[in-house]
Amino acid sequence: MDCCDPTLAHRCRRGAVTPSTPTATPTRGTTLAQDLRDALQRMIVEGDLTPGERLDETVLAKRFSVSRTPVREALKALVATGLAEVKPRQGTTVSTLSIPTLIEMFELMSALEGLCARLAARRATGEETHAMHAVHARLIEAYERNDPEAFYAINAEFHDLLYAAAHTHFLASQTIALRLAPYRRKVTYLPDRMRDTLKEHATILAAIEDGNSERAQQAASEHVRLLGDHLSDFISTIPPELLT
Repeated sequence: MDCCDPTLAHRCRRGAVTPSTPTATPTRGTTLAQDLRDALQRMIVEGDLTPGERLDETVLAKRFSVSRTPVREALKALVATGLAEVKPRQGTTVSTLSIPTLIEMFELMSALEGLCARLAARRATGEETHAMHAVHARLIEAYERNDPEAFYAINAEFHDLLYAAAHTHFLASQTIALRLAPYRRKVTYLPDRMRDTLKEHATILAAIEDGNSERAQQAASEHVRLLGDHLSDFISTIPPELLT
């Protein structure tokens, strides 16, 4: 793994960490606990933290150069998404996911995204839809220069704006908690996925602007749900040791 998770790289202090040791501090619009959660998610999916491995608060706090409080909050978020579990006498450990569980996680994410889009079609302001169009234009630029890393980061901005446009704090927070960021990053690299994302975003935006809540919900749900070849291709990218 690099010096630290890419979303946190700007905060690595020279000489403060080793090449395999990430650190964390909140990026714009996030909390330290959220950034820790995202970093740990990626470490789990990339295999740096293995199934069954204990996630010790003290060890992680030292590794990330933070206090135990944000680590505790990040671990609770991981347990909520199913990437970690709490075992008697062992504490919090990395979960071993089954393929059915992984599919269920994406199905739940699909339902939450769809509901956010449905509400956004009823509640989004002109300023909010304009902001989504601006981010969509940046996505097109990233696609045209074939930059999946930038595309993934900008795509996250688009979805954040979608959640905000729903004007429902609780639903937005639950959707963000189940973001499944590392897995969705892998989906970005599937053949033609960036191109398809642009088409799907355009459909979502059109439905929101038209105030068509049912169409917006359907389009957003289908955008996240993995079906057919996309599902099998995605599963093939997950390291076998992470699956049961």
